[in-house]
Amino acid sequence: MAEVKTNVMRMLDKAGTPHSVHFYSPDTGIDGLSVARTLNQDPQRVFKTLVTQGKSRTFYVFVIPVTATLNMKQAAAVCGEKSVEMLPQKLLLPHTGYIHGGCSPLGMKKAYPTFIDETAQLFDTICISGGKIGVQIELAPGDLCSLSGAQYAKLTTAE
Repeated sequence: MAEVKTNVMRMLDKAGTPHSVHFYSPDTGIDGLSVARTLNQDPQRVFKTLVTQGKSRTFYVFVIPVTATLNMKQAAAVCGEKSVEMLPQKLLLPHTGYIHGGCSPLGMKKAYPTFIDETAQLFDTICISGGKIGVQIELAPGDLCSLSGAQYAKLTTAE
């Protein structure tokens, strides 16, 4: 597959942030578990990006393991909202610049408050979407935190 530079890659290059790029066939599917299996990665280290909207109408970004589910009560609590709801898929592109399955916490149209599940800190590197279906970026969680202005928080409930 030909290497395509995404906004995420350009952002990381510009910041001089060490990272690896992993390509996979877009036919793999957009769910993170399929991507992790295809790339032979530990699913605990592969993170998905979820965009929500709070009662206040503010958008929030949550980065959690693909094996986990966002705890909406905990998510609302960490961002000081009464409640948060998933952003409808049709609103994802206009607000973030990304489509479902290719949404990255880096390089969105606007910087939204971002929270990364605390489990990211257990790993030297984690994988996130590269901003396009078929592209994964592997980087240190601390670098992701710095570049996205994120905070770590407990965001998921143990299954």
